[in-house]
Amino acid sequence: MNHTLENDRLRITVDDHGAELCSIFDKDNKREILWQADPVFWKRHAPVLFPNVGRHYKDCWRLNGDCYDSRQHGFARDMDFSCTAKTTDSVTHLLTSTDKTRESYPFDFTFSVTHTLAGHDILIRWNIQNTGSQRMYFTIGGHPAFNVPVLEGTEQTDYYLTFEDQTSIPYLLLDPVWGTAQTGTQYRLDPDCGKLRIHPHMFDKDALIFSDGVIQKAGIAFPDGTPYLELTCKGFPNFGIWSVPGAPFICLEPWMGRCDDCGFEGDVSDKPGINQVDPGNTFTSTYSIRIF
Repeated sequence: MNHTLENDRLRITVDDHGAELCSIFDKDNKREILWQADPVFWKRHAPVLFPNVGRHYKDCWRLNGDCYDSRQHGFARDMDFSCTAKTTDSVTHLLTSTDKTRESYPFDFTFSVTHTLAGHDILIRWNIQNTGSQRMYFTIGGHPAFNVPVLEGTEQTDYYLTFEDQTSIPYLLLDPVWGTAQTGTQYRLDPDCGKLRIHPHMFDKDALIFSDGVIQKAGIAFPDGTPYLELTCKGFPNFGIWSVPGAPFICLEPWMGRCDDCGFEGDVSDKPGINQVDPGNTFTSTYSIRIF
């Protein structure tokens, strides 16, 4: 089931399946902002990545000597959430651990996702409560895809990625076999006055992976340099930018933690950037999308 929130500026839709944002309609400009999941390129809109962002090395993670199978981006995006609250400007979805989730993720939890519409902003809040008796480990991320190009007569390469005042932004690429971070070589984006033109081969080697909180805000600008949209994720240590080569969308991905480093086979508690929540405690994080 879908749930729609609307104000004078925007209309958004959130699906019970995956608690996934599946439409951001700009009423002023009469255009859809969010990618509409054409399976020719990519069948999703804005999946929630939990309990892992990206992949574990060899698709396996370890806890206290036991090894658990995992899949890219976790299981939450493929599960039905329950809608637990809805107001004129927000909708909340809940996922609770089950015997099935415990097969690959042996923790008891509740995970709620709240989408709030506020003017020309969409706020996305995650609350993860540890309802079990042992310390819980996870990474979590957003994966919204935005239509680019969006103006008639333009190409994707006419548009810009936008950043705060950085002039050189380090990033990593993924190992093509295991989809985990290759830490041996670091690359750099070099924006000019906060803008970097999208080029046709930017994603030939998959996603660009950013760590150490180097991106707290990123956006997309129209060919004339004016802002199209902006994603803000203060306090997030990781970020991804991705598309399928040749596809008419760009993903801006705020992450709390990321994929494994290539070759990492240690206990999950030793994974760099892992989140942890003790029994009875709750992890909360929020990011926002602004449409101009």
